[in-house]
Amino acid sequence: MMEFIKFIQVGGFFMYPIMVVFFAGMAIFFERLYALQKARAGSREIWAKVQPDIQSGRLEAAHSAVKDNSSEAGRILDYGLGTATSGADMSHVEGALEEGLLEVIPRLEARTSYIATLANVATLLGLLGTVHGLIMAFASVANADPAQKGDLLSAALAVSMNTTAFGLGSAIPLVLAFTFLQNYTQQVIESLEMIAMKVQNSIRRVLPTQQS
Repeated sequence: MMEFIKFIQVGGFFMYPIMVVFFAGMAIFFERLYALQKARAGSREIWAKVQPDIQSGRLEAAHSAVKDNSSEAGRILDYGLGTATSGADMSHVEGALEEGLLEVIPRLEARTSYIATLANVATLLGLLGTVHGLIMAFASVANADPAQKGDLLSAALAVSMNTTAFGLGSAIPLVLAFTFLQNYTQQVIESLEMIAMKVQNSIRRVLPTQQS
């Protein structure tokens, strides 16, 4: 820990904004991970609850079960089953299910892109710190007493190298977190699309297809 604190102190001013960017990105990562896990678990729970009713054609009972459910799958099912029980034809049911998907997908993808942006910012701050360190190095060589040039040059180069390393060291985990969240989000979206497709097929067997 003491070595890390010394590493931060030697790196100078730009180490602190890089640290802020890193912790902000990781906070978004854990918040999104929690939200996605909650969405996945909630959707599985409500689907397991209403699937028997939907497959048996008891659409009113299924709709009553999802009407007040706040999960992503619950919202999609509410749209589709509500339209089906209102007497609409199959084309309107399909449109309602698609509308439900279009409503919940942006909520699942929210803020994930910020992590990639913060990874780029961390890299750029590290580069900026590198340039700052090099400017300090040249300034120390130009203006310092010859006996002190070596020490001042070493200190300035340490600023440059530390900010470079810290910027990259912060950006790499953020890039990995972003990639993981993207893949996880896509899995959750695909599971919701599968639920919508199963509901659509089940309702199609119950409702006669009508021409709109």
